[in-house]
Amino acid sequence: MLTVRPPAVAGLFYPGAPPALRLSVRALLDAAPGPATNDAECPKALIVPHAGYIYSGPIAASAYARLVPGRSLIRRVVLLGPVHRMPIRGLALPAADSFVTPLGAVAVDAEAAARLRAMPQVRESEAAHSLEHSLEVQLPFLQTMLEDFTLVPLAVGDASPSEVEEVIERVWGGPETLIVVSSDLSHYHPYERAAEIDSSTVEDILGLADTLDHEQACGATPINGFALCARRHGLEPELLDLRNSGDTAGEKSRVVGYAAFAFARKAPESVATRQVEETVDA
Repeated sequence: MLTVRPPAVAGLFYPGAPPALRLSVRALLDAAPGPATNDAECPKALIVPHAGYIYSGPIAASAYARLVPGRSLIRRVVLLGPVHRMPIRGLALPAADSFVTPLGAVAVDAEAAARLRAMPQVRESEAAHSLEHSLEVQLPFLQTMLEDFTLVPLAVGDASPSEVEEVIERVWGGPETLIVVSSDLSHYHPYERAAEIDSSTVEDILGLADTLDHEQACGATPINGFALCARRHGLEPELLDLRNSGDTAGEKSRVVGYAAFAFARKAPESVATRQVEETVDA
């Protein structure tokens, strides 16, 4: 019998009624800038925040709006987020066959999950997923932006960057596969101090550092592992938005930081650019 992972934070982190959720997500995406050009390449990967939509929704939407070119191309999403309620060793797949939100069900990619279960750092844990919000809050955005896709949901606990990298590499795929890493930045500092910490963290992420700690980002573990993959595959990071809860819907004495990034292949150097450089060098 097929099993489902029902929504745990619908009505809390995002609207629980389907019409209200559709309107909320659509409004956030419509307010976000899309790709700069009609022929823009779809990102291979995103880093997005995972707080309630009134806090981090606009920042997350800035990343999801970049998926327009991949709407019909992306068929699988590898989604990694940190565990908040259930400490685990390694990375956890769910026991469920699909994840449900008010917008419908998303099937877990059975073939990809089977390949990952053979890895020593991957386990199956219903408990790790049952109440975890870091993955769930991304699904309504993905359901709105993509036509049809399967999901590889990974709750990330205590793991080394190389262990996370190995897992991502096994399901890296081609343009049909999108990697999404869910993470907020610093937590509960005064506004000015948070801005300093988060600016430094952003520089680390843009430099593809694999040494972030959990004071910088709650999703430091999946970010560090993904950074190794990004370096291996020659991906170029782009900062799309950087704000905190004091900028969106919260007070400024204790804020949570949010940033959104897109990662795409480095643009090939044009013949014209090379000719200009060769002329200057001569």
